[in-house]
Amino acid sequence: MDAREILTDAAQRPIESTHQVLKGISTDAVNRMPDDAHSSIAWLIWHSGRQMDAQLARLSGGSQVWTDAGWAERFGLDRPTDDMGFGDGPADVAKVQVQDPSLLTGYLEATVDALVSYISNLTDTDLDDVIGHFGGSPVTRGVRIVSMIDDAVAHVAQAAYLRGLLENWRIGY
Repeated sequence: MDAREILTDAAQRPIESTHQVLKGISTDAVNRMPDDAHSSIAWLIWHSGRQMDAQLARLSGGSQVWTDAGWAERFGLDRPTDDMGFGDGPADVAKVQVQDPSLLTGYLEATVDALVSYISNLTDTDLDDVIGHFGGSPVTRGVRIVSMIDDAVAHVAQAAYLRGLLENWRIGY
């Protein structure tokens, strides 16, 4: 496998996990915020897609599927269109409510598709391009892509854990 194949495989992993987490879930469980202060499953999966979408748009110089493909309208959230969840407090999290959990998987799939398409057009040299710095260290395009994927995986895993707590559920493959 080359680097692009590995990144593509990794980028697609959160989709199957998300399908498992949302399979048969009630609207109450998907939107419930533990103690009215912690992230809901809806917010966790929405944010997985939003952060990937927004970061990919910046990285590629392109646009976001959130706005261009009509996802913002489909979700109809009482939030600014450019919000992606970084720094959200409980009141912000509470604004991410869905009646149909398939909306969450659809949006995540669309953002992953955009990322996979982007990756497929990169060269090894592109992956090594320094695109910024963090803590004084250079950040390459490849490292940024890994970070986007890692964030999505982490949030989907949190959603699986939360569903287990709410419904005594466990992921099954």
